[in-house]
Amino acid sequence: MKALLDTNIIIHRESGSSAINQDIGILFKWLDKVKYSKCIHPLTVQEIKKNPNKQTVKTFDIKMNSYELLPSIAPLSPDLVKISSTDKNDNDKIDTALLNELYLERVDILISEDKQIHNKASQLGLSNAVYTINSFLEKIASENPDLIDYKVLSVRQRLFADVNLDDPFFDSFKEDYPGFEKWFRKKANEKTYVTINKLNNLILSFLFLKREEKDEVYSDIEPIFKPKRRLKIGTFKVVSNGMRLGERFLKIVFDNALALKVDEIYVTIFDKRDEQKRLIELLEDWGFYRWGVKNTGELVYVRDFNKIFNTNNPKLTFPFISKKSRVFLVPIYPEYHTELFPDSILRTESPLNFEDNEPYRNAIRKVYVSRSLERNIKRGDILVFYRTGGIYKGVVSTICIAEDIVLRFKDEDDFVRACLKRSVYSEENLRSQWRYNSKNRQFIVSMLYTYSFPKRANLKTLIDNNVISGIDDVPRGFKQISLEKFETILKLTETDESFIIH
Repeated sequence: MKALLDTNIIIHRESGSSAINQDIGILFKWLDKVKYSKCIHPLTVQEIKKNPNKQTVKTFDIKMNSYELLPSIAPLSPDLVKISSTDKNDNDKIDTALLNELYLERVDILISEDKQIHNKASQLGLSNAVYTINSFLEKIASENPDLIDYKVLSVRQRLFADVNLDDPFFDSFKEDYPGFEKWFRKKANEKTYVTINKLNNLILSFLFLKREEKDEVYSDIEPIFKPKRRLKIGTFKVVSNGMRLGERFLKIVFDNALALKVDEIYVTIFDKRDEQKRLIELLEDWGFYRWGVKNTGELVYVRDFNKIFNTNNPKLTFPFISKKSRVFLVPIYPEYHTELFPDSILRTESPLNFEDNEPYRNAIRKVYVSRSLERNIKRGDILVFYRTGGIYKGVVSTICIAEDIVLRFKDEDDFVRACLKRSVYSEENLRSQWRYNSKNRQFIVSMLYTYSFPKRANLKTLIDNNVISGIDDVPRGFKQISLEKFETILKLTETDESFIIH
């Protein structure tokens, strides 16, 4: 398999800065491990030769043999000629040339962090073969679970004092923020969220949150903030490793915002590095918008946290749900339950068996595969998951919000691609499911993992309280229930309804 690498990835790889290369180092490791040829385009070579950083050019010349140079430049196909009509500069033309190699099937995939390349790929119908670093690593993790030789510890709360400030993870902060080390040490007794690579004990992600009251001074932000209770994302970074740690940490941000009853969440962030640009895209995807600028030059992004529910795009108002939405009980087998919903782990299960080393465990967006006769699920519907297990072990455990529903697929491969990244099933299992009954094909519901009930109500309790009429009434697919029954579940599970709009 041939992976064509975008010019900027090569430049960053050979620039010699560990702060920049951490994500790309992981990418190159996996390209080698799964035996992808690391291909470069002749125009990339020309571009690197023009780089003003002589050390980068020298390093690239030395390492040239570690890449496979495409022997020729393919003439632009007619579809690429149309795309090229919008090219404004040499960089745009190089992007088009790279996509042309993919379009003509001279390479198998293209890896790029350039949003413009991904936009062009979408126009050409090539999105399935154009990856960011992180989406490629997710693909590898999904397709090769047996090859994953590092495990990520579950997210842990640690004191700053217990975090290794000399870890290369912090190099980019030291470069961007003068005085970062002094600030870090002053925070010694405050708590942060961290994940660590077990094998080498290096940090993969870090999150620091700070609650700010209405009297906080914001004279260094333009436009200046109005008085509100806010949650500040003080330090947030995730190394690309295919494990969806960014979403996992956003869930922690939203959970804290709910618990602290804030009106707004905000973050200040530079957009100089690819890792920062990726984080900004993630934040925007979940409802953050650009507010202004800090006097340091950082951009300021804000997320309204008032109780609003956007039916058309629930991500923008996550984790809020509305009682005006329809409610469905949804069954899930015990062997898949905690794999998909790690925060809903039962007391009888060991957390050690559910470390966050699978992408679907960390994701807020998850995929549920079903053959239910009831298929009329709509975006914004509330899904209450029932972990099967009989009269005493069957329990309601989790609330999700339906986001997208796909009822039909082109073929088996299309079904597998749609499910693989965010479901608990292996590729083999998914193919087996597809072939099981051609007259009743599966459909999938993409959903947002919203809330884990603090107290579990088992099947007996649900029957005793008329949520389910009897054992024969246990959901076997999507089963719509009334608002009154949903409210009964909320009371039985002692749910904190701060995320529910009445």
